[in-house]
Amino acid sequence: QVQLIESGGGLVQAGGSLRLSCTVSGRTFLGYAMGWFRQAPGKEREFVATVSWSSYTDYSDSVKNRFTISRDNAKSTVYLQMNSLKPEDTAVYYCAGSRYSSTSRRSSDYEYWGQGTQVTVSS
Repeated sequence: QVQLIESGGGLVQAGGSLRLSCTVSGRTFLGYAMGWFRQAPGKEREFVATVSWSSYTDYSDSVKNRFTISRDNAKSTVYLQMNSLKPEDTAVYYCAGSRYSSTSRRSSDYEYWGQGTQVTVSS
């Protein structure tokens, strides 16, 4: 059984930082891209960042230069370092495991999902 376990969410003031972690079990981690998506209340789930098996990265325009995605293949873990947080970053953040090795912004390209972790940024 494949599991993606997220941690690191919480409440932070605007301008602050958080680091999300997502550990994968039950599936080979190396060789597949990983992604982070988020969903704010009343909005659709949106792409945040993705990292390929070889650590090539891609970001949405709204988080570029503020967020950093990385992976530790030895620990089967992907991270999302979030700096300069804004109230509009408030959402439930989901870790996702891709069907493919290369990056993608499409949620349909991801077959495994975590349970989500809440990030709340106060103004």
